[in-house]
Amino acid sequence: MPTIHARQALLPSGWANDVEVHIADDGRIAWVSAAHMNVEIDVETEVGIDAPENASSSSPSAVPIHVDILLPAPVNAHSHAFQRAMAGLTEGRGPDVRDSFWTWRRLMYRFLDQLTPEHVEAITAFVQLEMLECGYATNVEFHYLHHRPDGRPYDAVAEMSERVAAAARTTGIGLTLLPVHYQYGGCDRRPLGEGQKRFGSDLAQYGDLFDGAAAALAELPTDAALGVAPHSLRAVAPESFAPLIELASGRPIHLHLAEQQAEVDEVSTAWSKRPVEWVLDTLDPGPQWCLIHCTRMLPHETTALAQTGAIAGLCPITEANLGDGIFDGCRWLDAGGQIAIGSDSNIRISLVGELRTLEYTQRLRDHTRAALATREKSVGRRLFDAVTRGGAQAAARACGQIAEGAWADLMSLDGHSANTDGLRGDLILDSYIFAGDDALVRDVWSAGRHVVHEGRHHARDAIEAAYRRTIRELRHAL
Repeated sequence: MPTIHARQALLPSGWANDVEVHIADDGRIAWVSAAHMNVEIDVETEVGIDAPENASSSSPSAVPIHVDILLPAPVNAHSHAFQRAMAGLTEGRGPDVRDSFWTWRRLMYRFLDQLTPEHVEAITAFVQLEMLECGYATNVEFHYLHHRPDGRPYDAVAEMSERVAAAARTTGIGLTLLPVHYQYGGCDRRPLGEGQKRFGSDLAQYGDLFDGAAAALAELPTDAALGVAPHSLRAVAPESFAPLIELASGRPIHLHLAEQQAEVDEVSTAWSKRPVEWVLDTLDPGPQWCLIHCTRMLPHETTALAQTGAIAGLCPITEANLGDGIFDGCRWLDAGGQIAIGSDSNIRISLVGELRTLEYTQRLRDHTRAALATREKSVGRRLFDAVTRGGAQAAARACGQIAEGAWADLMSLDGHSANTDGLRGDLILDSYIFAGDDALVRDVWSAGRHVVHEGRHHARDAIEAAYRRTIRELRHAL
């Protein structure tokens, strides 16, 4: 495994110059050393983890890899990979007077009826490739496409989970797999509709899906992880949460929450409490939980939920595309809340696009600028610190920092582009997010696997060719 030499790097204690990071054979960071810190940290402050006394300044096993700017690579905390293949196909006005999330969902159900396991593997691999090329090192896959179109299980009950894992084996991305429990079509426990039958399971069937997903992950490197995902309060009975939490046994639990007004109204009518109020009063959420979207919260709900330690899993590009609403990021962060970022529908996979959209929606709502900045940190620095820390928590992955013992989830940026040339410290992140784009990403390592070099995934040609064949078949069928 290599040593990486960076002219600048963002370490847990701040920015540092002339940093060397040695990656051990198990994919974790063995040690970090730096010549000196930038001005924001006292030069005598200990930087990360110093190299052991018997370690040379560069790895004896390989010539150091030289990069301009080294950052911890964030986690993509929420994805439905298969939806990537319908990106751009749902932007026309439907038969309804007003198009909405619910009309989009009907089109999505028609689309997924065409998907085979082979399609899902090809699409997922391409999605993971795009995630890696824009700087994500890990894919948290909220995976609910389990069965045949008529709802019958595949011969291998976790066939679709196996395909997601196979895609990760091809791309080298870190994977936290969340098989989804989805039982009902609404709070009244109506049966799943035609487009939903592929998702459905009772608790016993879900246990089989969970075990099958665990077996699929056993074929991957040891950084792969497993979690539990009750789909939403609409799709899961109240009494089912206790056994699902028990099954999780400390693993991550992800849940769609307060995404659409119609959902808020349905839960409020059925359970006499708004969704966030019900979760706070009934489920005792904490750091194990990642609650997705949360765009329809009242101020007191935002503050109370933030203070539980649960992660808010935000997908600003999808939330804008589907008209979900604007997450109250200012109130959430000021209350000490943690956030993670994801690409959800994968209409566009862009790390900087998600961060930029999150900040800009706050500005548009409040008619202000630098909405998420603090006196100590610029917007770019505060957002980047938040999503690397929160993403690691949401994925149950020891990553998010360049420090000894963490998985070597790393990304490098081009320091010679027109947007970064001559910049130092937090100005790099501000320019990267607000003036630059994902093309600034030059290298990505996932648990030490060097999967992106000079901005390109090592297997792009083959993965893209398989994806193109798949979308031609699907578009022809539609």
